[in-house]
Amino acid sequence: MTFNRSLKIAPSILSADFADFGREIRAIEDEGADWVHVDVMDGHFVPNLTFGPPAVKAFRKHVTTVMDVHLMISPVDSFIDAYADAGADILTAHLEAGPHIHRTLQAIRAAGMKAGVALNPGTPADAVADLLDMADLVCVMTVNPGFGGQKFIDMTAKVRKLRDMIGDREVHIEIDGGVDPATAPLVVAAGADVLVAGSAVFRCGSVDRPQVYGDNIRAIRAAAGG
Repeated sequence: MTFNRSLKIAPSILSADFADFGREIRAIEDEGADWVHVDVMDGHFVPNLTFGPPAVKAFRKHVTTVMDVHLMISPVDSFIDAYADAGADILTAHLEAGPHIHRTLQAIRAAGMKAGVALNPGTPADAVADLLDMADLVCVMTVNPGFGGQKFIDMTAKVRKLRDMIGDREVHIEIDGGVDPATAPLVVAAGADVLVAGSAVFRCGSVDRPQVYGDNIRAIRAAAGG
């Protein structure tokens, strides 16, 4: 992965048709997705249960761009190697998921992946001040994690602060939650460069009508000025 700050749209396959993930992934990539975002939930750290390493490994066969795996699980460290083996390009852990996030980020990088750290809405930007040299991505949650389709929580002040803190480091700022053509320009103007969108991409489309995915992706990109 070559670093750049160009706008990237990362559809979350949590909103895809669970019975047809392979075709869904190929459809969003063909229609302009830059990354494929995979939300891993454990029913413990967040109140939902989604994908384990075998499912993510199966997704990998269809992903030709970047597989961006977001772990909403606790503990994290014991699963890092499994998600590396599954083919994650980026593995993001929540700062709130355990007491030793610096060690977690080190372990993710040591396993050959880019390391992300996610912040819940109630966690301030300052919490990652001492982690920015160990992180390749900071994921700002703009919903409380656990479910798709939630209403956007305005975190633009946090994003602006992170952008200032990051400076010239090669660290992405990713936004996850409630991203659509109305909210995308707010966070991009504040400094974000990766937008995770689930229902806003998959709404009204299907693998038999993939052009709708493309229309939705292009609408988000155009609204955000990308």
